[in-house]
Amino acid sequence: MDNITFTDIFKSSFLEKTSSFSIIDSLLGLLAAFFIGLFIYWVYKKTFSGVIYSHTFNITLIVMTMATALIIMGISSNILLSLGMVGALSIVRFRTPIKDPMDIVYIFWAIVTGILCGAGFIPLAVLGAVLIGLVLLLFINKVKVENPYLLVVRYDEAAIEAPIERVVAEHARKHSIKSKSVMPGSHEITYEVRIKQNDMNFVNILSHIDGVESAIMLSYDGNFTA
Repeated sequence: MDNITFTDIFKSSFLEKTSSFSIIDSLLGLLAAFFIGLFIYWVYKKTFSGVIYSHTFNITLIVMTMATALIIMGISSNILLSLGMVGALSIVRFRTPIKDPMDIVYIFWAIVTGILCGAGFIPLAVLGAVLIGLVLLLFINKVKVENPYLLVVRYDEAAIEAPIERVVAEHARKHSIKSKSVMPGSHEITYEVRIKQNDMNFVNILSHIDGVESAIMLSYDGNFTA
């Protein structure tokens, strides 16, 4: 019976894969992914316009860029491993809700950058990062987006609808009725409004109309469920 040495155990496949592995190319790809990920981190921080800034999410963009590059490096030289990795990743489900649609843009940007760095297209990743960063910095910081509001007015009889409509038409740039509900002794109407220069004083005017029980202004992201 022949003696089996430690080298014989790994001779068939392990050493072949190790010999085809380039440490220098891998380090260059990971370093490029890290620095471009830092650039994505900086652009996200500069362009964030929400109320609560998530530092954890921003750090995740850097890690996602490097992790994607690492995956691409691992599967680029072995088709069997690539098929297995795709099958493994297909069962992953992300349950964290994305509150801002722009966050999806940054996630996709980080993934694409990681793919390019892992595949060796570092100049293309750098060029794309510069152009995308300039577009985001220019449009998000310079272009003013006027978000609509939801105005919910509760009143006691239908005859008050005309004065309510008149006040809303006078003080809002645009308005449209989103829903209306009638209950015994109570009515409720919901408007989508775009106000003039953040002027919300007309809500006080509505609340002082005889028969109006309440007038509520809510922030609105464009999605509505009746």
